[in-house]
Amino acid sequence: MGKRTREPPRPAAAPGRQHSLAWLQGLLCGALVTLATPTALLLAVLLAPAMAAYLVDRAPGRPVARSVALCGLAACVGPEVALWGAGHDIPAATGLLADLWTVGVAWTAGAAGWLLAELSPIGMRAVLDALRG
Repeated sequence: MGKRTREPPRPAAAPGRQHSLAWLQGLLCGALVTLATPTALLLAVLLAPAMAAYLVDRAPGRPVARSVALCGLAACVGPEVALWGAGHDIPAATGLLADLWTVGVAWTAGAAGWLLAELSPIGMRAVLDALRG
């Protein structure tokens, strides 16, 4: 048998694959806006801090944006259930958005996600330094 040559590692994702994923995400967002406009309206306003964090965060993997989005999505469950229970129409969505408590809780959850992402490394460093001696 002959010698086996070691193949170079493959790249994680081909550049064309990345563009096709962005196209698919845009298509899905367009379908959401078209078919479920009240849901898209409510989520767009309640997840505004997550969108801002996504635009600002340039770290690999976008950890701050991910944390803000997850905390914001958790706060959006209650208003979404209320929207679907109220008939899922634009007046119900704008009624929920007019309630400052609903918007405030969702945006505060996004702020808590940002704070968690920023303070976690500091807390872990303090714990590890304390354990080290």
